[in-house]
Amino acid sequence: MTPRSLLPSLEHLATLSDDTGVVQHAIESVPNRSTGYCTDDVARAFVVALTRLRSLPGDKLATRLASTYLSFLQDAQLEDGRFHNFMSYQRDWLDDVGTQDSCGRAMWALGFGMGYAPTPAWRRLCRNMFDRAIATIDTFDFLHPRAYAILGLCHAYTALQDAPYANAIRHLADTLLAEYEKHRAPGWDWYTDMMTYDNARLPEAMIRAGHVLGETRYLRAGLNSLVFYEGVTIVDGVFVPVGNNGWYRQGGSRAVYGQQPLDACSMIDAELAAYDATDDPAHVTHAELGLAWFYGKNSRSESMAHGGGCYDGLEERAVNRNMGAESTLALLSGAYAMAERQTRTSRAATR
Repeated sequence: MTPRSLLPSLEHLATLSDDTGVVQHAIESVPNRSTGYCTDDVARAFVVALTRLRSLPGDKLATRLASTYLSFLQDAQLEDGRFHNFMSYQRDWLDDVGTQDSCGRAMWALGFGMGYAPTPAWRRLCRNMFDRAIATIDTFDFLHPRAYAILGLCHAYTALQDAPYANAIRHLADTLLAEYEKHRAPGWDWYTDMMTYDNARLPEAMIRAGHVLGETRYLRAGLNSLVFYEGVTIVDGVFVPVGNNGWYRQGGSRAVYGQQPLDACSMIDAELAAYDATDDPAHVTHAELGLAWFYGKNSRSESMAHGGGCYDGLEERAVNRNMGAESTLALLSGAYAMAERQTRTSRAATR
C-alpha cells in the first residue's frame, strides 16, 4: 500500500481545473483547453474531492474543487433528469443530451454526495438532483451506465435507507444478473461476450447491490465474476488490464495493450467492495495489485504516476505521457480509496 505521506496530491487536478470544471485532456502536463469539459470527468472529480475531504475535513483546495464540480453537475442536468456531457471551453453545451455513461456517472457522483458531501446544503442539492435522475434509469440500454447508477444508488440507500432507492437497485441489478446468466458459459463467467473498458465496475455493482440489500444472488454473481476477472488480468502477480487495442472477445485472445488507468482504479474499488462484503483479505491483496500498476508494477515496469497526475495509457512500446483528467482521477481515486481502507483497518486493529 502507498504510505499516506506519499499519496498523490490534488496539484495536477487543480491545474486541470478552473472555475467551470476540469479540462478533459492535456498535452503532457498542460491542460488542452480546446477539448473543453465533460460530465464524465467532473462526476469522477466530485467523488475524488469528497473522498479527500473525508480524510482531510476542511481542506480548502478540495472544498473549492468540490464546489466547482457540483455547480457544473447542477448546470448539466436537463429538465427530464438526464445530463449534458460535453461543454466547450467557452461554456457552451455541445450536445442535446449526454452519453448514457455520463448520465450514470453523474448519478454515481450525486449518490456519493448524498452520503459524504460536507454540508447539509450540498447533500440536499445532491438528493434533489439524484431523485430527478432516478426516473431516467430505464433509458440506459448498456450495462456500464446501469452499473454506475447502481453504485450511486447504493451510496444513496446507505445514507438514507429510503425504499425507492432499494427498489431501483434491485431493478437494475436484476437486469445485470439476467445478462450474466445469459452470457456465462464454461470458461467465460461474464456479463457480455466481450470485455472492454472499466470492466470491474460490473462485478463491483453486483457486489455492492448484494451487500447493501442482503441479496445473496447478486453477491454471488458479483464475486464469481470478479474471480473470473482476476484470472484474466492477474498474470504472475502483476495486474494486466484488458487493453483497448482489440479488447477481449469470448473465445478469442485478449489484448494486452493499451492499458488504461481507469481499469486499475476499478479493480481497486471492486476488490475493496468484495472485502467489505466477505472480510477475505485476499481481496485487499488484489486491490494492492491494482494500485501497484500505477507505480510501476505493470507489464512494462513503468511508473504511470507523476506529480499528482497520471499518464494516459500504457502501450507496448511507449507510455502515453499526456496526463488528462480521466487518468489523473483514476490514480487519485484508487490511491485515496486504498489509503482510506488502510486507515479504517488500522483503527479497527487498535480497538
